[in-house]
Amino acid sequence: MKAHLFTVAAIGLLMTAGGANAQPTLKAAFKDQFLIGAAVNQRQFTEEDKRGVPIIKAQFNSITPENVLKWELVHPRPGTNGYDFGPADRYVEFGEKNGMTIIGHTLVWHSQTPRWVYQDAEGKDLDREALLARMRDHIHTVVGRYKGRIKGWDVVNEALNDNGTLRQSRWFKIIGEDYIARAFEFAHEADPNAELYYNDYSLENEAKRNGCIELVKKLQARGVKIHGIGTQHHNKLASPSLAQIEKTIVEFSKLGVKVMITELDVDTVAATQRNTSADVADVARQTGGDNTQAAGLPEDIQQKQAQRYGEMFALFHKHADKIDRVTFWGVTDGDSWLNRPDRVNHPLLFDRNGKPKPAFDAVIKAANSQTNPILP
Repeated sequence: MKAHLFTVAAIGLLMTAGGANAQPTLKAAFKDQFLIGAAVNQRQFTEEDKRGVPIIKAQFNSITPENVLKWELVHPRPGTNGYDFGPADRYVEFGEKNGMTIIGHTLVWHSQTPRWVYQDAEGKDLDREALLARMRDHIHTVVGRYKGRIKGWDVVNEALNDNGTLRQSRWFKIIGEDYIARAFEFAHEADPNAELYYNDYSLENEAKRNGCIELVKKLQARGVKIHGIGTQHHNKLASPSLAQIEKTIVEFSKLGVKVMITELDVDTVAATQRNTSADVADVARQTGGDNTQAAGLPEDIQQKQAQRYGEMFALFHKHADKIDRVTFWGVTDGDSWLNRPDRVNHPLLFDRNGKPKPAFDAVIKAANSQTNPILP
């Protein structure tokens, strides 16, 4: 583990250009441990969001796109003329202009992929070879365009069921189990220097974690280049447990790959605390039943969330030698995917006005093992 104690110089690193009274920054607090990232939306990387952009520039040194590199947006129509790189180009340019580590999300996923991808001109399912060719064209075109500019790619996203078996997606049914290996191979062909990741949710649960370990070992045995595992961490106020999180980090690191916390948030709504799935389809169905936080986050929940974030980051600090990046899925509470028209959520470190919450202070304190000895 990297041990870092606060000194006068270290405290100075936590300050922005505003001087001694300036707000501390996440990227300075963890500068010698791991990257601190945020998922950014189009209004942010085009700098239209005057509230969010200053936070991104001040606090984060890595960015991930919420949507613009997903298939349905970057390649909405078939054929070589079916690509739309305008927004993705702006995303990459924003990261470069601000000296950030740029992540690509995501190349192969069962969701947000147009139906035509799997079909021929008559609407019939493609055969294995035709779909592999379509996958290769997409990956080579997208990854190739940003070769040397995007550091790492979520090559395959959410390919596992909760029991650790492979999801019966259209990719799996048409191509077979090796569609994952082929996707990684195509990405490596397109940019041999890019880092390649597998990304999924609920990997802290033993069955799914074991399924992921088995998947990575199979890829490695085949000689496939896989550099990291992204564990999403769409967490609740009390789950998964710290023991589950720690075991996952340690077990993944034993595979010889980088470990990344890729989509971090902490759900605050009582009605959704028992649902441990981050499947987009499941979350989309949770549209009602609890809008008790519409007027703001109650103080007791605010403190529980702060404690939760503090404990998690104390754990990340403990295992900083194994973790390459921690990325929040959003910038302010108002940006979060967990909000619904009839369910206001407060899952991030900055409130809807862009002000740091008690959770922010807890995370900053966790950067220093002396001031936050939460863990043995």
